[in-house]
Amino acid sequence: MDFNPSQREAILHRDGPMLVLAGPGSGKTRVITERTRYLIRECQISPSNILVITFTKAAAAEMRERFRVRMGAQTPPVTFGTFHAVFFSILKYAYHYTAENIVREDQKLSCMRGIIGKMDLEYEDETEFITSVLGEIGLIKNSGIDLAHYYSVNCAEEVFRRIYSRYHEYLYQHRLIDFEDMLVYTWELFSERKDILAAWQNKYRYILIDEFQDINKLQFDIVKLLAGERRNLFVVGDDDQSIYRFRGAKPELMLHFKDDFPEARMVLLDVNYRSQANIVNHSLNLIGHNQERFQKRIQAAAEKTTDIEYVVFEDQRKENLRIIRDIAEHRERGGSYEDFAVLFRTHTQPRLLMEQLMEYNIPFRTKDKIPNLYEHWIARDIFAYLRIAQGSRERRDFLQIMNRPKRYITRESLDAETVAFDAWEWFFEEQPWVAERIRKLEADVKRLSRMNPYAAINYIRKGIGYDEFCTDYADYRRIRVEDLYEVLDELQESAKGYDDFDGWYDHIETYTKELEQLSKKREREGEECVSLATLHSAKGLEYENVYLIDVNEGLMPYKKAVLDAEIEEERRMFYVGMTRAKKNLHLFSVRQFNQKDAEISRFIAESQENVSPPCR
Repeated sequence: MDFNPSQREAILHRDGPMLVLAGPGSGKTRVITERTRYLIRECQISPSNILVITFTKAAAAEMRERFRVRMGAQTPPVTFGTFHAVFFSILKYAYHYTAENIVREDQKLSCMRGIIGKMDLEYEDETEFITSVLGEIGLIKNSGIDLAHYYSVNCAEEVFRRIYSRYHEYLYQHRLIDFEDMLVYTWELFSERKDILAAWQNKYRYILIDEFQDINKLQFDIVKLLAGERRNLFVVGDDDQSIYRFRGAKPELMLHFKDDFPEARMVLLDVNYRSQANIVNHSLNLIGHNQERFQKRIQAAAEKTTDIEYVVFEDQRKENLRIIRDIAEHRERGGSYEDFAVLFRTHTQPRLLMEQLMEYNIPFRTKDKIPNLYEHWIARDIFAYLRIAQGSRERRDFLQIMNRPKRYITRESLDAETVAFDAWEWFFEEQPWVAERIRKLEADVKRLSRMNPYAAINYIRKGIGYDEFCTDYADYRRIRVEDLYEVLDELQESAKGYDDFDGWYDHIETYTKELEQLSKKREREGEECVSLATLHSAKGLEYENVYLIDVNEGLMPYKKAVLDAEIEEERRMFYVGMTRAKKNLHLFSVRQFNQKDAEISRFIAESQENVSPPCR
């Protein structure tokens, strides 16, 4: 097989630590599998002494298959696995765990529902709250943060610590472990039992790690123990593609690898075999604006074939129509839907694009689970108001909105299955200020009944005061009120153009059914589709034509990114998006996003500049 000089240098490395900087499309999987083969065939290393670690099951399976093909009929017993799979196998020998000891998702959800159900907490979406809290628990374990010094973003510190402690007690009592515990318990085992550590050090004498930029502190601490005095640690990754800090990934561990292993050799895989030269050069211009990185000179194997397209559209609808036109023209020329990918920053962005693709019968597949806007708890509140305006007098609709905004109405005042406004007002005869609020609600719903969907939502927000309720709720939950306003803006935008509720409701029903079908389609392979993906889930993939949409400030970089380290991670995400393209890259911005003026992202200008960042 042909290898370039830098690939050959990495492959022929035998003993001691090595850091391989592998840019996009640089053939890192080939390098890892070929080095493994070299150790076995040329260096006479026992295959059972080699450990290859990846971050996903799919990557481990692909690596194993490539190695099998390269080695021929008899595949040597090299260990390929994820961090969690490898560490769990270690725990199985030490503690006799089986798969039954790994907590299932339904067990975690049931446990958390039981915990928070006894704590009288206020939240609108239980699953969303539980998922967020479990994410925080995982981050603490992965990062080794002291619980006493952690400040929750979802609830008060005292509340979070009680949830954390009760969750841990549940796992302990049922002899269960979660994925983060696999790391914690392995580190504790190796730290306390030097004899067990020595046995595994003797077992895995050569360790290769893929996607090293995504490693967290606990994983690295365990790997260092496992490498021991032999220090045969071969790590491959790209600091410019580290985009999982929210999961605990620490790109600085890669940047400072030589602090832990001063004798480590370093090699840069400096040829991009995926993207044409123009894409490589513009993406390097962009990422060169990051300060905390290794400086790299990367060249493209393919010459420049097309210019990168930068376009600013009036709004998302026109932006989407341009993408649809390009896809249709490509198909007329005999091309495939598979040649196209549309990438975006957040999984809520593509709703309008999906609706328009459905209108034009263009099949698509999402790499992420796209939430249904119309099932969000805010949408359920708005729909309850609209049902009442259209004549509903069901108790459940009134219970849903009676204190949104706060009206100080008690549940006991609604004791019948249907609601009569005059009887409801009479219930508060001795509290006339509450009765007055009910009279205002009655007048408000009468006004709503005469409005179209767009105007009605606007009145609920501004005239009735639903925006104020969102402000109070965001303050209580310690979340950004802008995130709630964004849901309202998108809901209001979706109602635009509908003169009556029947037409809008029919659209919502059709979209919901399509989304359910789409969820099933995500599991099927072989069907020719356009790919829609967030920048996070697009990592590792490649396409002939890539569209990065809504390249605007507040989205790319995302509005929550404030600190320099956060902006640098946003820039790395954009770099990942750009380098998915093989031939054609389109960067699209809009002047208005959800009916609000939008500024073009700084990343557009940065990608067009030539910069010379300081060398690390």
